[in-house]
Amino acid sequence: MDYKRGRYSWLLRPILIIYDLLVINIFAFYLLSFNEENLYFFSESIFNDKNLLYIIYSTILWLLSTFFIKFYNVYRYTSILNILILLTKQFVAYSIITYAFIGVFRSINLQAFTVLKYLIYSFTAITSIKILSFYILKSIRSFLKGNLRHVVIIGNSESVYELKSVFSKKELGYRVEAIFSNFSQEKSKESIKESFKFLDENKHIDEIYCAIDELSEKQVNEYVKYANLNHCNIKFIPNTLKLFTKRLHTDYYNYLPVLSIQEAALNNELNKFLKRVFDVLFSLFIIVFVFSWLSILLFILIKLESKGPLFYRHKRNGINYKEFYCYKFRSLTTTKEIEGTYVQENDNRVTKIGKFLRKTSIDELPQFVNVLMGDMSVVGPRPHMLSYTDDYSRKIDKYNFIFRHHVKPGITGLAQIKGYRGEVEIDTDIINRIKYDNFYIENWSLLLDLKIIFQTIINMFKGDKKAY
Repeated sequence: MDYKRGRYSWLLRPILIIYDLLVINIFAFYLLSFNEENLYFFSESIFNDKNLLYIIYSTILWLLSTFFIKFYNVYRYTSILNILILLTKQFVAYSIITYAFIGVFRSINLQAFTVLKYLIYSFTAITSIKILSFYILKSIRSFLKGNLRHVVIIGNSESVYELKSVFSKKELGYRVEAIFSNFSQEKSKESIKESFKFLDENKHIDEIYCAIDELSEKQVNEYVKYANLNHCNIKFIPNTLKLFTKRLHTDYYNYLPVLSIQEAALNNELNKFLKRVFDVLFSLFIIVFVFSWLSILLFILIKLESKGPLFYRHKRNGINYKEFYCYKFRSLTTTKEIEGTYVQENDNRVTKIGKFLRKTSIDELPQFVNVLMGDMSVVGPRPHMLSYTDDYSRKIDKYNFIFRHHVKPGITGLAQIKGYRGEVEIDTDIINRIKYDNFYIENWSLLLDLKIIFQTIINMFKGDKKAY
């Protein structure tokens, strides 16, 4: 159970619900007419049965739709992208609800554009306040030091440091009061045994985060008991080296659990269609307005520096491990792929023009042809060399590694914009790459694709330390 201790921010949700209900009904009152004749402000017919019925209908179905969409489940760690996705989902759902009401009462003579205007006005007002309240709370946390959550972290794993890094963002409003661990070399960290004394002396702690792999069952139970008695929240941090996915389905054969991979969101027929349309339109735009003239210029520059073709092709694993030829502008003096070797920093095979192409990721531009051919998508997990696919599959949990191959690979991806691209120097590089790939697959949306594309363009100008 989530406890809220002496804060007023919990009032924001009911206030927003009341505001949204007032908006949809007041705008309906002024913009929609549920009679065959026009309604006027002082007309007695304003309070006729259909107007009252719509108020009841819209209120109930608004509350039901927002409940199932989780429209009001916005937290301090929720991103603005997720808020926009929620708004889009609710707009679609409520549009269906509104048009359905008009469809049932055929005597209502309303033009589709009038209803659309009502929906746009309503959601403009709702979106403005929702986003404004989101940023006001961020400002209160950042500048006024209000709306804070006081937390204690138990553990010393990589997950703990990752969480601590997240909590360092002032706009989230988390204040780490102490970190306890039996395995820490830092003098500033005390042992787990001393954490209970600290918690007893500091009753204002709101949340306790435990790295569960570092605790015994007895210690976990003690923290859970303390949290229940003192009305603070307790949460558990998994080991980031273990990958988790919500797409694994468990069946029991007698008493034996058997895991199977459920259909990825990206392979839903509607989502496949939307993503394919976007891929084709975006690729055609790039090929016509960028690739067409840039390839001529690069042909001259590449040929002047070294012998060989303009393009370099190499086999990669695509969806369901299907092999395909992936195209790039040639950036090396050789076109022969050496098994098991990524291009390394200061690699002597890279040409001068190749360094620029790789630094800016322009060498990937021919892959828009792969997108048109249907082998790749604009955004998705990056395809690996065949030899690396075999090598990585031995280091990563099989179910999680296979999962990324159930969608088309992409020219760019979430892992790439987060810095996990190119050469894999240590095992955690590939582990984090797969983790971000799986997150993308499980949380896909067109808005997320646009965000990744936008960040990729920014990185092209800024440069990436692993782009070599």
